[in-house]
Amino acid sequence: MLTIGKLEELPYLCSIKLRIMKEVNTAYLTCPIRNVIDRFGDKWSLLVLYHLHKYGTLRFGQIYKEMSDVSEKMLSATLKNLERDGLVHRKAYPEIPPRVEYSLTPLGESLMPHVDSLIGWAVEHFQDVTHGKVLV
Repeated sequence: MLTIGKLEELPYLCSIKLRIMKEVNTAYLTCPIRNVIDRFGDKWSLLVLYHLHKYGTLRFGQIYKEMSDVSEKMLSATLKNLERDGLVHRKAYPEIPPRVEYSLTPLGESLMPHVDSLIGWAVEHFQDVTHGKVLV
């Protein structure tokens, strides 16, 4: 163990970086925004959920075709996360070539009326929020 008189001296003495953790409010552990909405609130997750809701069961390539601006790696990670969180069901068929289909679970379906409302709000206020400037 290295004992140092002043914390400011540490960067000069070695290349170890200290991470100073701040105290976390325990209420954060039950915060629905941090612990539930954060799991599907990113743009790729919402788009995957939207397409599965709109079209039903889809294969990876079909989802990828609908979301041409996402990388295969990001889509794969997004699908795995949504499956882990119980919103998307993955069904693999023992065939050659392999066939995998994705669909919404009942939990995912129960989320969709709320996502539809959010999309409706976004359509209604698109100009107000973007001021006519779309990020590409």
